[in-house]
Formats: sequence, structure tokens, C-alpha cells
Amino acid sequence: MGKILAVCISSEKGTVKRNINRAEFIAGHGLSGDAHAGEWHRQVSLLSAQKIEIFRAAAETKTGIEYGDFGENLVVDGIDFKNLPVGTVLECNDVVLEITQIGKECHSRCVIYNVMGDCIMPREGVFAKVVCGGIISAGDEMTIRMQKDNYRFWILTASDKCSSGGREDKSSAVIREIAVGAGYADAGYTLLPDEQSLIENELKRICDCSLADIILTTGGTGLSSRDCMPEASAAVAHRFVPGIAEAMRAASMTITKRAMLSRAIAAIRGKTLIINLPGSPKAARENLEFIIGELHHGLDILTGRDGECAI
Repeated sequence: MGKILAVCISSEKGTVKRNINRAEFIAGHGLSGDAHAGEWHRQVSLLSAQKIEIFRAAAETKTGIEYGDFGENLVVDGIDFKNLPVGTVLECNDVVLEITQIGKECHSRCVIYNVMGDCIMPREGVFAKVVCGGIISAGDEMTIRMQKDNYRFWILTASDKCSSGGREDKSSAVIREIAVGAGYADAGYTLLPDEQSLIENELKRICDCSLADIILTTGGTGLSSRDCMPEASAAVAHRFVPGIAEAMRAASMTITKRAMLSRAIAAIRGKTLIINLPGSPKAARENLEFIIGELHHGLDILTGRDGECAI
């Protein structure tokens, strides 16, 4: 976890920035009012506070080295950005950033180099795009949500009884145990009543803000008039993956013929995979354990980390 020490912007590229302590981060754009904002991959620049302190210590004759002088947007204490891989997701308040580049080649002596005598941003800083927008202020905390090699899962439970406190959500604990045991990173948990609009909005939020690579839902897949998880999942889907649900039903049919009554689906929104699991802890375990071994490969293809392989 890191702490934001400065939030900086500049009106022109290649110049030092000024610390304004608080700024709006716009999804797909960058910092409001900053020259580097735009529809490209280097929307936000980040520099570790420790790197600035090392430079200050080495430059004993220099005075007035301020945050922003190296062209960085965010100065963060406690995170060594240079050692994070491309694809790492960072969160601060509602803002979600994804690291897109480590350093950059400096082709010429920029204004920053001429003023400072060096430019540490190209070798020590990182660049990111804004996935979800919001406000960041000096003093806020930043967390590392994911590194490149870890796929993140989010559990979404739909249950009127659980959401009202009338029953414990035991299925989510089972799902978390299996997913973590398979090497996935726990990204979050949501408990909602069986209300389709609420479920749709939460699925959209998780997918569109890149908060998880896979959403494992539980509950709402039966024949009750309140069961609406498949409808909510289908409503937000860009594509469907029918084979996953078919495989789960086929496996469950060897245990109980009541598996034929499941309406669960699997779908894709953006680069997030959504899989409906049963509401029963026992059935959720049986279904997830049957498919978990093949999901990593599917996510590799979905996220572009791997291509199709020959069989």
C-alpha cells in the first residue's frame, strides 16, 4: 500500500509540473487539465517518492527540487513502481489505473533535463491509463489490486434471504476457497437481493472498471419467479460461452437429475468472464471444481495473454 504525496499537472508536454494536491481523473483520458491527457496509453505518469529522495540526496548542491519537477503526475510513497509489471492494476478511492508502460526512451534533452540536470522519470517512472475515474488527493492511499500473472475473481451472491440477514451466505466461502486454492486473487465480494436491475448494474461496474477478470456468481439460477441471475448476466453480455454451463450441467447430471433445472449461463463482457454457479454450497463446489482447471487458459485467450493452441 502506498500514500499519495502529490498530484501534479502541467499545461505543456515535456515541462515540469506543479503540485495541485487534488485532481479529477477521467476514464480513458487522464487528469483533467493535464497536457498528457488524451486517448492514448500514457495518460498518467507515476513516480515513487523514494526515487525523488535518492535524487535529492545525490544532488546536494541543488535546491528547490519539488514534486512535479520530473514531469510526474502522481508521487507515491511506499510503492516501487519500476518493479511492477505492465498490466498491474492500481486503485485509489474510485480511481482505477492500469500500468501500460515502464519508463520510456528519452530521445533528446528535454526541458526537465535542462532544468534538473537529469530526468529520472524515463528510467524510474511508469505510465498508466485511467480505467475508472474519480478524485485523488494528497494523503489518499493507493493499493496494488493485481499483478500481471494473477487473475482476479469477484464473487457476486444474489439472495433475498442472505441480503436481508435471514441466512448466511455459505456458498461464497466455498467459491473463495476453491478460487484462491487454484491461484486466483480475491478482488471483491458483493451481496445483493434478487433484483435484476441491481445485479446488472453491479456486473457492469465490475466489468467496465476492470475490477476483476472473472466474476463467479452464486444464486438466482433456478425456476423461482425471483431467480434472475441468468437474465441479468445475459442482459450485460457481449458474447456467450455456452460450453461452460453445458459442462457444469453435464457433470452435475451424474450426481442428480435435478441439474437439468439449472438455467445458469456463462458470458463475456469486455475482457471479463461471468459464470453463474448454483446457490447451494454443495452444488457450487461440485460445479466450480469441475471447470476451474480449464478457466486459466480461457482467460489467457480472453485477455490477450495467449493465443489459441492446437489440439
